[in-house]
Amino acid sequence: MIAKIKEFVNDVSKEMKKVSWPSKEQLKESTMVVCVTTVIFTGFIYIVDLIFHALVNKLFFNLM
Repeated sequence: MIAKIKEFVNDVSKEMKKVSWPSKEQLKESTMVVCVTTVIFTGFIYIVDLIFHALVNKLFFNLM
């Protein structure tokens, strides 16, 4: 069991050396893209939710 764990750790170590890590500048740019995209989608979903909320209120609560 311990031999398998050691082999796994060694394999992970070898694979991590092959990884191409982004530079700080690339990481900052990618983070900004993710943040801006998240804000845009959040705003879109909020507006769609307001529209559906208004429609449901008009359809179901104005009938009573």
